[in-house]
Amino acid sequence: MNTSPSLRGMLAIVVIAAIGIGLIISQQLLTASDAQVPKDREEVVFWHFWGGADRAIVEDVAKRFNQSQNDYFVRPIAMPGNNLDLKFFLSVTGGDPPDLLNIDDPVIADWGHRGAILALDEVATPTEVERLQEWLFPAARRLVTYEDRLYGVPNGLDIRALYVNRTMLERYGLSPPRTIADLDHIAETIAPPNQSGAYLHHGYLPDSRRIWAWGPVFGGQFYDTGNGQVTLTNPEIESALAWMASYRDRYGPSEIARFRHGDQSLPGKTFPLFAERYAVVMDGQWRVRDIRAFQKSQAEKREEVTQFDAIPLPPPPGGKANAGWVNGNNFVIPRGANASHGAWEFIKFWCGFDGKEAAAAETCVAGGWIPVSQNVVDEPAFQRFLNEEPLFRTFIKLAGSENQYPVPVIPGAPYFNNEVKNWAESAMASSTEPDLPKLLKEAESRIQSHIDRARNDQ
Repeated sequence: MNTSPSLRGMLAIVVIAAIGIGLIISQQLLTASDAQVPKDREEVVFWHFWGGADRAIVEDVAKRFNQSQNDYFVRPIAMPGNNLDLKFFLSVTGGDPPDLLNIDDPVIADWGHRGAILALDEVATPTEVERLQEWLFPAARRLVTYEDRLYGVPNGLDIRALYVNRTMLERYGLSPPRTIADLDHIAETIAPPNQSGAYLHHGYLPDSRRIWAWGPVFGGQFYDTGNGQVTLTNPEIESALAWMASYRDRYGPSEIARFRHGDQSLPGKTFPLFAERYAVVMDGQWRVRDIRAFQKSQAEKREEVTQFDAIPLPPPPGGKANAGWVNGNNFVIPRGANASHGAWEFIKFWCGFDGKEAAAAETCVAGGWIPVSQNVVDEPAFQRFLNEEPLFRTFIKLAGSENQYPVPVIPGAPYFNNEVKNWAESAMASSTEPDLPKLLKEAESRIQSHIDRARNDQ
């Protein structure tokens, strides 16, 4: 039988979609909780990406919510692995989207722009939306705001700080850094440039992916929300990149690559700070419990217990204190959801909004997650947690700062995110002195063109 190329293409798309939907359905059956929905309740189908111990926490939150009221029944469905966005859009195509979805990629604006998810003002009352905006930390509000509308609610924040091996620093007569100059001094003291032999330790090495954090610390922004323009060429961003690239000049790109590669060969994916490969490392709040477990193990072996600090990213002269990059896990409600109001009630319960702070504090303590509101932080249960995990206080301080910024919440944000990391890597890995103004100007133009096309894509 002869079939036209266009028809064959259409058939292929239909087959792929059918297979995809089938896989989604089978995965739901394998990963959904098996509790029966009471007859007098509305089911809320909730897709999430957590597995392992975190999945048990998610299921406990759903259980507590289901026991707290009589109108809705949340069924959490674990959707681990990659391509959650593809699975989501296939479910939309099949006419059976979940009622609630949790995501951690910068796709809020893309999905909102395409009408794939609801703005909260389509589900919540105007008064609720107004109160929620005031209730959220500024960083949390920025994560889900597109064109002055909330398109979701973060259920937890990811913040970056500097972890300091204080015991190692004291060995060299050094203190935790308060400025960029201090951080450079630590680097050059522990790993003097032009050393003849191989480096066994480094004081600090910048990670090109963290340009998103250092840009705000230097006082810069990657995007101007007022005129919709990418701003990579502003002096502060260029200064941040130049500072990061200065480590390539100190040690050479091959040494940095060699040392970074060695981190990957540590047994059991050991945090490099524990192996004293570095004195200072940038990482997220999840390392707090790793540090406590490491110290407990040292004590049990009757070894000297290493002391650590967690501190904000130190600014240069004229930079901003308590600044950096924020990310998080965000609840969104798909357009076409059968139980959007039940989804909204579950969001409030998980996050702690509208008088549910105590329940949210319990959830954040269980997961080691940063709350999205000071009201949850102030709950006795979370205050007890902070007393037990004092390093976590730094992340709470940063979460409440006005100077924490996400990847811009605009159509084309995933591309923007990756391109910024790519040009930072190019600057740090170049074997020759890069022309930073030219590099930034070319990247700015490329990203702007992509964003303009994404805005016009309906």
